[in-house]
Amino acid sequence: MLAAAVFLTMYAAMASDDVGPVATLHFLVLKADSGKPVRNAPVVMHFVNQKGKQERGGLELKTDADGKASYEGVPYGKLRVQVLAHGFQTYGEDYEVKQPNMDITIRLNRPVGQYSIYDDHPGDNSGGGQKPK
Repeated sequence: MLAAAVFLTMYAAMASDDVGPVATLHFLVLKADSGKPVRNAPVVMHFVNQKGKQERGGLELKTDADGKASYEGVPYGKLRVQVLAHGFQTYGEDYEVKQPNMDITIRLNRPVGQYSIYDDHPGDNSGGGQKPK
């Protein structure tokens, strides 16, 4: 994780010379069903190049007890954000960093059950519930 932080800091320093301004990102990670904060949620940031491909390296932050995490020095451009918290669906979204301060609120959903053709589904006339012979 330290290597990723060093990489991102060096990348931000190089990018600020070449590209220009950098931003401070403020993340807030909440449970979608209750609005309560998700603590210790890993927030992973990856730069995305102009072709839409994710660059190597990146940075992982952890949310605090209030579901917040911040990072300074992110160069303007496309950034892919992923949140991989235990007990929640994986979140992923691309953001365009184009202002000095950005507040990003992420609402995590609980996993939903998987659909099986072998289970009974009331109102479904597709023949579910019949086990193969």
